[in-house]
Amino acid sequence: MNILLVGLGGALGSMARFGIGRAIGKKAKTALPVGTFVINITGAFLLGIVMAYSFSARWYLLLAEGFLGAYTTFSTFMFEGFSLIENHEKLNALLYIVLSICIGIFGFWAGMRMVAG
Repeated sequence: MNILLVGLGGALGSMARFGIGRAIGKKAKTALPVGTFVINITGAFLLGIVMAYSFSARWYLLLAEGFLGAYTTFSTFMFEGFSLIENHEKLNALLYIVLSICIGIFGFWAGMRMVAG
């Protein structure tokens, strides 16, 4: 049963990432990979919310391990950051990487604080 919960959450999370990332990417007029940035920041925020609630193990598997595990994407983040460096956009790469990490940590904290009060 656990693997089905993770699989269902993962399928939904990856579809959400694909749709939201594409929609943001089409509207963004910048060299920065804004779609992945927004996905990872909102994912960190949502994970903070999930972790602040004392969900049952099944809900945790569905939401945190499944949905948010597939929704956020560290590998794409690394690829896009490295691509910026390869394309000689070192300042954009630095901004993208540093802001993603710092705002991601803040987003997780903010999600937890929002629930915990």
